Amino acid sequence: MAPAHYKRTAHRGRLLALMLTGVFFAFGSFWLVQVMNRDEGGGPGINVGNDPDYIVDNFSFVRMSETGRPRYVISGTRLTHRPGDDSSVIDKPVVQGLNTEHPPMTITADRALVTRNQSQIDLVGNVDIQRPGTAGAKPMRLRTEALTFLPDEDIAKTDKAVEMTVGGATMTGVGMTVNNANQQIRAGHGQAVFPPRPPR
Repeated sequence: MAPAHYKRTAHRGRLLALMLTGVFFAFGSFWLVQVMNRDEGGGPGINVGNDPDYIVDNFSFVRMSETGRPRYVISGTRLTHRPGDDSSVIDKPVVQGLNTEHPPMTITADRALVTRNQSQIDLVGNVDIQRPGTAGAKPMRLRTEALTFLPDEDIAKTDKAVEMTVGGATMTGVGMTVNNANQQIRAGHGQAVFPPRPPR
C-alpha cells in the first residue's frame, strides 16, 4: 500500500493537469471568438470599413437651424447610412425648404448623397428644382442631371447642362448657380429666350 503523501501528490498532479487543460481551452475559445468577430466585421457595435450600419425605408427628417427653427425636410424611399465617412445615400429624395423669409425650393432626383454633417447634398439623375412665384419673385423651375445643394446657404449649383424657366423666360446652358437666399441666378455659357413684350 502506497504511503499517504504519494496519494496526495498524485491527486494534486491530476488536478493541476486538469486545471491547465481548462485554462488552455478557455484561452483557445477566447482566441476563436476574436478571430470570428474580425471575420464578421468587428463584432457587435464595431463596424470596420464603410458597410451600412442602418437602412431606413420611407423616411423623412427635419434639419433645424441654429436658432431652433426648421430649415428644410428631406424624405425618400430609402436611406442608407455609412459610418465610415458619415454619409447617407437616399433613393428618390425630396428636399423641401422651410424658410419663410423667401420662397422655398423643392428639389427631387433619382438619388442623393448627403455628406459634411448634412451640410451638402449631391443629387443625380432627373434633378428637378421648383420654386413657386410670390409677389416679389417669379416662379422658377430648373432641370439638370447633377446638382449640389448647400442647404445652410440655400444655394444650388451645377456644372452640367441645365434648362431653366423663370416666369415666361427660358434659359439653357452649361453651369448655373441659384442663390435662393438673395434671389440671384448666375448662369454659365448658354442662351435665354424671353417672351414678347405685351403691346402698349
